[in-house]
Amino acid sequence: MKRLLFAILVAVATLTVGAQNNQQPEAPQLEFALQLKVTLGEAFSINNTQHGRRTVIPITGGTFEGPQLKGTIINGGADYQLANADGRTELEAIYCIKTDDGVYIHVRNRGIICNTKDEQGRPSFYFRCAPQFEAPADSKYGWLNNSLFLCAPSFSQGFNGIVLNVWRVK
Repeated sequence: MKRLLFAILVAVATLTVGAQNNQQPEAPQLEFALQLKVTLGEAFSINNTQHGRRTVIPITGGTFEGPQLKGTIINGGADYQLANADGRTELEAIYCIKTDDGVYIHVRNRGIICNTKDEQGRPSFYFRCAPQFEAPADSKYGWLNNSLFLCAPSFSQGFNGIVLNVWRVK
């Protein structure tokens, strides 16, 4: 107990000294977790709702692979997007993946797309998401439940879908 209390006091003192010296805190590091190659169905939209334009893009399958997991994307999910008049789109994709060894994992990926102009009036495009995984806690994929993740798209010629690169925040 004394050792834990001492460690906490040292950590607080270190943070206080750093803050007093006006040092910027160290940024979190990222490590590559996986790449998802998601195939998509035909999108449809509901225009002019009270919240904006709603677009639904069916998720029809695909594959994923990373250093610690590999498998397929299950048909039946969807990407739900809500666009406003200012060029901002909120998205929430909900789907499941299945690892090569038969473990199902639920994915909920929330993010934003901004297709606007920067301060100088030049076109600006921003697309980032934060996937959250629900894996069986007692499986070798339980680590997915205990981390934050960020993803960004990469667009590939000749692929009918979207490629998402995912990093774990360390």
